[in-house]
Amino acid sequence: MNWQVNYALQYILEAHKSASAQHIHGDAIKITLPHQPDIVAVVSAYYTINADLAEQYHEDFPDMEFLCGYRKECVWEGEAIEYLERNAIGWGSAGTLGSALSNGNVRSASHKDFFFSYRLISQMRSITNLDREFDRVFTMTLANGRTFRVGMIMEYEPTADAIRTFWDRFGPIDIAWNINPNGNPTQNAIEAGRDLGCEVMKWEELKKLLRNR
Repeated sequence: MNWQVNYALQYILEAHKSASAQHIHGDAIKITLPHQPDIVAVVSAYYTINADLAEQYHEDFPDMEFLCGYRKECVWEGEAIEYLERNAIGWGSAGTLGSALSNGNVRSASHKDFFFSYRLISQMRSITNLDREFDRVFTMTLANGRTFRVGMIMEYEPTADAIRTFWDRFGPIDIAWNINPNGNPTQNAIEAGRDLGCEVMKWEELKKLLRNR
């Protein structure tokens, strides 16, 4: 049994006392909850999940209802997200799977770290097109034709290093959006963004930019 599958089984049993879970084969597990159909989830140890990998997992496990990127550092490419959502397969972290089991929405679940922020931006009428490149990076086109590449930064209080590391990993962005509602970017982070050529902002600042289109 692969290490990530073993940890996932332990996590599910600890987080859901009424659940039972067992290894099927490979990276797949079956989860049983009272009064619900059994759920097949695939637990991946890859650092990056792309469309080819998502399709391969689906081919190997046709009954897959959720694809879990177990590593904390796991990054999801936009084409993989599109494929999974098109096939009604939930995706995200172990925490996302745990929440989906509680809410009964496994097939429609998406990464809990980014779900609310991405839904928020998707509802803005001033945005005419959204292109999701990664779980945390999207390009938005506004009604006036202006285009911005946006990175969603999860840290509580992003530092200059967090901004630079994100830039190095995902490429140039126009906006570093600090999506954690409980903190604020440090002044060093704001200055690092300015040096790189991007603005570091919270939702209120981003919303103002969108409304002043």
